[in-house]
Amino acid sequence: MTYLLSYLYCGVVCAISQYVIEKTKLTPGHINTGLVVIGCILSGFKIYDKIIDIFHAGACVPILNFGYLLVSGASEGYLKYGVIGLFKGILVNASAGLSIAICMAFIISIFFKVKH
Repeated sequence: MTYLLSYLYCGVVCAISQYVIEKTKLTPGHINTGLVVIGCILSGFKIYDKIIDIFHAGACVPILNFGYLLVSGASEGYLKYGVIGLFKGILVNASAGLSIAICMAFIISIFFKVKH
């Protein structure tokens, strides 16, 4: 059941995003930014924690999770270091995913050439 819920959650997020792209003049960049902001808002109100409890890994995959990681890292930093912790902790929770993305992009760029 966990796999099904994870799959359905990711599918619904992607389907809604695709529908918005097709029915509006928003670009994928606008959609990604909007999803990060929605993830930040849901995390700020502790709603995304409940979503993760229900949908497990399915809620940790979409771009909404990046907003959640930013807010949770910033709030943890604030509790530990005060106001300066907002800036110190903002990328702590997302650092592993960002590092992997940067390293894999570099490795892929070695093997493939850009076509114009």
